[in-house]
Amino acid sequence: MKVAIIKFGALGDVVRTTPILQGIKEKFPDSEITWITIPITKQILEGNPLIDKILLYPTKITENFDILYSLDIEKEPSSLANKINADKKFGFYDMDGFPMAFNPEAEYYLNTVFDDELKIKNRKTVQEMIFEVCDLKYHRQPIFINIDEQAKINIFEFIKENNLINKKLIGFNIGSSPRWPSKAWHPDRIKECIKRLKEKDYEIILLGGPEEIESMEKIKSELRSDGIIVYGKNTSNSLQDFFALIDICDKIICADTLAIHVSLGLKKLTIALFFCTPPWEIEDYGIGKKITSPMLMDFFPEKMDQYDEELVKSISVEEVLENF
Repeated sequence: MKVAIIKFGALGDVVRTTPILQGIKEKFPDSEITWITIPITKQILEGNPLIDKILLYPTKITENFDILYSLDIEKEPSSLANKINADKKFGFYDMDGFPMAFNPEAEYYLNTVFDDELKIKNRKTVQEMIFEVCDLKYHRQPIFINIDEQAKINIFEFIKENNLINKKLIGFNIGSSPRWPSKAWHPDRIKECIKRLKEKDYEIILLGGPEEIESMEKIKSELRSDGIIVYGKNTSNSLQDFFALIDICDKIICADTLAIHVSLGLKKLTIALFFCTPPWEIEDYGIGKKITSPMLMDFFPEKMDQYDEELVKSISVEEVLENF
C-alpha cells in the first residue's frame, strides 16, 4: 500500500498534521508513506519513523500511489494533487483557482474556511477535522516531534553557559504570526508576568521566530534595566534548536502559534492565550490550559486581522499565574 501526503502549510499546521501518520498506520499497517512538502518544513518531518520518504516541492512526481491525502487548500499544493496519480484521493484539489473537495468528508473542513457562521458554530479540533478529511478514526493520536542530537547538544551548551541546569524553567513565546497581529499578548503584560514569575523562583527563556528577535532583545533590555535577567537564544535558523529549547523547559506560555503544537507534542504543560482565534480548534491532549480573552467574539472571525491594544491586554497576568 503506497500512500502520499501533501501538506505544505504553516509550520504549526504541519506539526499538528503529524498525528495522521499513526492513524494511517492503524488503518493500513503495511503502508509505505511519502510526505510531499516544502523545504522549510523538512526539519519537522525528518526522523519520524512512520515516514518512508520526504519529497520537496517543486519536484516532478511520476510514482503511482494507492492513496493520496491532499491536506492544503492553497493553489500550489491543491494543484499538485490534480497531477499525482493515485487510485483514491482524499482532501482537496484545485479547480480554476478554487479549492474543491475530493470526498464528501472533506467538505466540512473546507466549509469552515469560507463560512463564518460555521466557523463560529464549529467545535471540532483541527486534528479531528483532518482525520475526517482522510476517513481515519480519531482518538487523539499524538503529535510527533523529533529532536536531533546536534540540537540537544546546542541547547545543553546554552543552559550550561547560563547556569540554568536544574533550574525551574519557563519558556515564554512572545510572538505570533504577523498575519494575525492581535494573536500575541501585549509586551507590558509579558513583562509584568515575567516579573511575577521571577518572584516564584522561575527562570525565563524567551522564545520566538525570526520576526521576534528584535522584540525579544527589547524585552530583555527593559527587564535588565529593572534588575531582572531573562534568557533567549536566536533559533531563527534552526527549527530543531527551537524544538530542543522548548523541550528543556518545564512549562510553556504562548499564544496560538507554532510553539503550542510543539509544546503539546513534547508533552509540556502549556498555557495558551487566545485573543482572536478559536481555542476550540486546538487539541490540548489534556495537558494544555486555554485562557480565552473575554473580547474574542468581538473579533473572531471577521476582525481577526486587525490589531487592537485593548484586545491584546484583555487577558490578565493573574489568569496566567493561576497555573503556577
